[in-house]
Amino acid sequence: MDLLPQSAPLAATLRNTLIQYHGIADSKWRVAKKTKDATVWCKPSEEFNGYLYKAQGVVEDVTNRIVDHIRPGPYRLDWDSLMTSMDIMETFEENCCVMRYTTAGQLWNIIAPREFVDFSYTTSYEEGLLTCGVSLDYGEVRPNFVRGFNHPCGWFCIPLKDYPSHSLLTGYIQTELRGMLPQSVVDTAMSSTLANFYSDLKKALKT
Repeated sequence: MDLLPQSAPLAATLRNTLIQYHGIADSKWRVAKKTKDATVWCKPSEEFNGYLYKAQGVVEDVTNRIVDHIRPGPYRLDWDSLMTSMDIMETFEENCCVMRYTTAGQLWNIIAPREFVDFSYTTSYEEGLLTCGVSLDYGEVRPNFVRGFNHPCGWFCIPLKDYPSHSLLTGYIQTELRGMLPQSVVDTAMSSTLANFYSDLKKALKT
């Protein structure tokens, strides 16, 4: 188990990494899934032997309210069907915290429940917000869970210029589920989960 890292340098590195992902040329991505709510692309990750996913869709709401539903806090558990528990373990200055959360089993429990411990950081970006995170090897692994690992990931939420009550939400996710899983199973689960994330979020924002 590692000690907690210093929050400021980790937050700065994480932000820079996400901005780098946000600048990857369109030609590097291939479409993995398309729904009425979002399009999901993927490309090989440079962090691990899996994929970096990009998801994008327009969400009918203001940036701050959308990000409040995504980042660690009381809203997330209410609407995210994949997340089964969430605890804030440590809180730092500047919108940083360490959270532990668990996810439900997927694909008829072929993917067993997972546990993650993530450093989370929310900051301004252009006219909107960026909320991002990365997993830490911190805290004891609870029984009955496989400890997964999120390589740098995050969500850019930018108001549309002509429709400021709508926001363009772009996510970058690269999750190493760990455990003995065929890569094809992981790929199917990831693209479906990201598409569902948008439809679930939209429903939550309307209530």
